[in-house]
Amino acid sequence: MTKILLLLLLLALPPPAALALTAEGLALLAFKAAATEDPYSALSRWSESDPDPCGWPGVRCANASSAPRVVVSLAVAGKNISGYIPSELGSLLFLRRLNLHGNRLSGGIPAALSNASSLHSLYLYGNRLTGGLPAAALCDLPRLQNLDVSGNALSGELPLDLRGCRSLQRLVLARNAFTGELPAGVWPEMPSLQQLDLSSNAFNGSFPPDLGELPRLAGTLNLSHNRFSGVVPPELGRLPATVTLDLRFNNLSGAIPQTGSLASQGPTAFLNNPGLCGYPLQVPCRAVPPPTQSPTPPAATTTPLPSSTASSDRHQQPISSGLIALISVADAAGVALVGIILVYVYWKVKDRKDNHRGHCRDDDGDYSSKSGLCRCMLWRHGGSDDSSDASSGDDDGEAGKYSSGVGGEGELVAIDRGFLVELDELLGSSAYVLGKGGKGIVYKVVVANGTTPVAVRRLGGGGGGADRCKEFAAEARAVGRARHPNVVRLRAYYWSADEKLVVTDFVGNGNLATALRGRPGQTALSWSARLKIARGAARGLAYLHECSPRRFVHGEVKPSNILLDADFTPRVADFGLARLLAVAGCAPDGPPSSGGAGGLLGGAIPYVKPPAAPGTGPDRFAGSGYRAPEARAAAGAKPTQKWDVFSFGVVLLELLTGRGPAADHASPSTSASFSAPVSGSTATDRSGSGEHGGGGCAVPEVVRWVRRGFEEDARPVAEMVDPALLRGPALPKKEVVAAFHVALACTEADPELRPRMKAVADSLDKIGS
Repeated sequence: MTKILLLLLLLALPPPAALALTAEGLALLAFKAAATEDPYSALSRWSESDPDPCGWPGVRCANASSAPRVVVSLAVAGKNISGYIPSELGSLLFLRRLNLHGNRLSGGIPAALSNASSLHSLYLYGNRLTGGLPAAALCDLPRLQNLDVSGNALSGELPLDLRGCRSLQRLVLARNAFTGELPAGVWPEMPSLQQLDLSSNAFNGSFPPDLGELPRLAGTLNLSHNRFSGVVPPELGRLPATVTLDLRFNNLSGAIPQTGSLASQGPTAFLNNPGLCGYPLQVPCRAVPPPTQSPTPPAATTTPLPSSTASSDRHQQPISSGLIALISVADAAGVALVGIILVYVYWKVKDRKDNHRGHCRDDDGDYSSKSGLCRCMLWRHGGSDDSSDASSGDDDGEAGKYSSGVGGEGELVAIDRGFLVELDELLGSSAYVLGKGGKGIVYKVVVANGTTPVAVRRLGGGGGGADRCKEFAAEARAVGRARHPNVVRLRAYYWSADEKLVVTDFVGNGNLATALRGRPGQTALSWSARLKIARGAARGLAYLHECSPRRFVHGEVKPSNILLDADFTPRVADFGLARLLAVAGCAPDGPPSSGGAGGLLGGAIPYVKPPAAPGTGPDRFAGSGYRAPEARAAAGAKPTQKWDVFSFGVVLLELLTGRGPAADHASPSTSASFSAPVSGSTATDRSGSGEHGGGGCAVPEVVRWVRRGFEEDARPVAEMVDPALLRGPALPKKEVVAAFHVALACTEADPELRPRMKAVADSLDKIGS
């Protein structure tokens, strides 16, 4: 009888596995129970029979001092799960990251999440959540740094309780239904805030002036697609210079203040605000606005007056303000017209003088040779920022004309007077092939008695008359005026009917592609070297975008176009080259013309057949992995500066991770840039990825991989950085994380959310300072 009772008692007890499931596991099972639909069976392996939840998909555990294994991350994103967020998740005391974005969760955000006191990242964007923002509860989380609830149906006004989120770094409330005015007094209480996105809501009223008191803000302050009205407060100029404003599609009015960082914003920041005027918009602000109605005439007197007296009084009546405004506008228009005429005459006279200075004649002109070659002589303005021109002064002078001495077959035109090399010397020097590609062949030529190496790019043959010669000269002069320590400088060019050459500085330590992928006997780049390269390349691109004569867009930023000197100082190469090729009308893939003297170079510089034309061979995707998504989608579109920003972001990620843009590319293609030959340059990327595109994907794989690591998987930084960096000295984690954030900002899918290169350079300069 006793045995039977014991057996019945054992049967009544729950199974041991169920007793072993931890309280954290039960809290997670509450989320599974709250899910009404799970089309991808993302939660199907969550079972109460498991001893702990650490092996469940989307759950990550770590050791803690008070417990052996605790849940630190829950990431179930993009699974189209329907249901609601249970309050039981707040009992996960060690939970650091909660990522449920990209589902179909409804209901409100439970205030009980404030009990998860270790939570620092909450990603709920892309769901169907409703109700208000429980700011009071969420701001009770002492470690909360990232809050992204964009793409939901949250509503109501922003509460003043937001001021309690003093540790918050990223606040994204875009694409919801929030209304009301932005509360004043909140923003100065959020000193750690680095990203603020309130776009695509229904906020109204004016901007609070203290919105400019966010000292650590970076990237884009996005307030677009709302109903804000009033003026742009000048206090926004107090924001850091690295901040890009986006105030589009509002009802703002008045003149745009030119204070602080506001003065450096582009016109895109203020578009679709019909009432805004002033720089940088092309809408002038009128000093005296016309009246909305005519003034009321004075009351007539009852005493009759003689006709002559009445006529005299009518002539003495004051002129109306409307007529005064009309006369002022007419006067201003007249002065503007006279100014335009004077400027036009000035430039016509200047162009006529320039034509006397720089001559291009065709076969029938006075300056033609027996071979019918185009002669060009270029003058430039003095002044330079390097030592070669230090003694040239600031006055205009002849840049230099160096005849070939071979039957008048063209001229070598020096862009600056510091370049004192004649064509005969150039052709008589030893030449070494550095690289070949769709943009011509590049040689290293040592001149000045074997002491000065230069890089010579052979653009190829092709014809071209006087007009093309003039245009080529203008383009070369513009490229040559770009002078910056981190930019490869064009020194001279040559134009003839069957040869086009450009001569640039020679940078003798290879390029970033070969430095990253290793050379025999070379140690991996250190963190300090990589940061130096990133900073210098960013400064060079920022100079091209903001300060160069043409505000150049590079259009092909990639590691092989970032050259390195002996000290690993980077120099951006190949900018403006596509335009020179287009103007010259060269056929870069064909051999030089065999007519006449057999080509300018003859046997002095050997001819090497370049690879197949772009689009016809296996290299047709070379470098495409660094292109912006919109560049791939719009083939043939004119490149923009935002394209360069995206490409630089991919290069920066490659510096950080050692991974190229795609997961399955082969060895780096030979660069067409001006760099030294490197033995063993065919070594493949350590990660098995590199320059070739990712099979037509809109975003390079490395961008998606890093973004997932930061936003979804909570992957440690040590798992994402280049393993070669971990083998050296201890990495400064804060610097590495800051660089990752800069790269992710550059690679935003929306071009308007990407910062300008100037802001990128400033952000990188601040790292470690």
